[in-house]
Amino acid sequence: MNQPAHQPLRAALWMIGAIVSFTSMAVAGRNLSSTLDTFEIMLYRSVLGVVVVVAVAAASGTIGQINRQSFRIHLIRNISHFAGQNLWFYAIAVIPLAQVFALEFTSPIWAVFLAVFVLGERLTKIGLTTAAIGFVGVLIITRPWNAGLSIGVVAAALAAIGFAGSAVFTRLLTRTQTITCIMFWLTVMQTVFGLICAGYDGDIARPTMSGLPWLLLVSLGGLVAHFCLTKALTLAPAAVIMPVDFTRLPVVAVVAMILYDEPLEAVVLIGAVIIFAANYMNITSQTRAKRA
Repeated sequence: MNQPAHQPLRAALWMIGAIVSFTSMAVAGRNLSSTLDTFEIMLYRSVLGVVVVVAVAAASGTIGQINRQSFRIHLIRNISHFAGQNLWFYAIAVIPLAQVFALEFTSPIWAVFLAVFVLGERLTKIGLTTAAIGFVGVLIITRPWNAGLSIGVVAAALAAIGFAGSAVFTRLLTRTQTITCIMFWLTVMQTVFGLICAGYDGDIARPTMSGLPWLLLVSLGGLVAHFCLTKALTLAPAAVIMPVDFTRLPVVAVVAMILYDEPLEAVVLIGAVIIFAANYMNITSQTRAKRA
């Protein structure tokens, strides 16, 4: 069976949709942080997510694919995602958005290590090399020798690890589960986690009328972003997609400079370029290995 031809232009257009969605979600999360804590944002976002996933599954006739198989893996995957997403929402409220996005690019590097234990993949020399290069990029961005690490920087770095865990366990789930089933348990479990964490003190803040559009944007932004990213990867390989995805860093840096008067630091861009180079090296080496 012939492989479908790559369509890099169409893939790039889908990636523009992902970049706009990711950036919009960051701006919406920053604006919501003044009235809702991260757990409350996750709670309301996930409730809307359940509605959207169930509605789409019912309309497409895939709702029967939802099952309780691999429930333990779903649980581990969603604990990792919930932790990472909460840390991300916290980080975007307390440190520059460009710094958060730059550290988020370390997620694929962490996934290389986690895949060894979760998926049984081998840790190659190129994997270790790219991890070392990526770590240099992280040091350049965070500059811990200046004034130590702020809690926001630590949160952003840990969020990347949470996203890596979520990605690796998602890859494990795709061996036996459909996208509809994975997305259903994602939104349902995130809702339960959000309800528990937001309501442990008996006080769950309700969204304000002015905050509702931001909440809608942060809720739909993530779903649309990941849909666009997935669609792009079906049209072109990761080695083509990743350079386009990297442009969301300068985009969010410019947006943050305009909206929040955040300085556009050259050192953050330099560190991010090094992290990108490490990821790109890993992807291209894997592509060559598969062809061989």
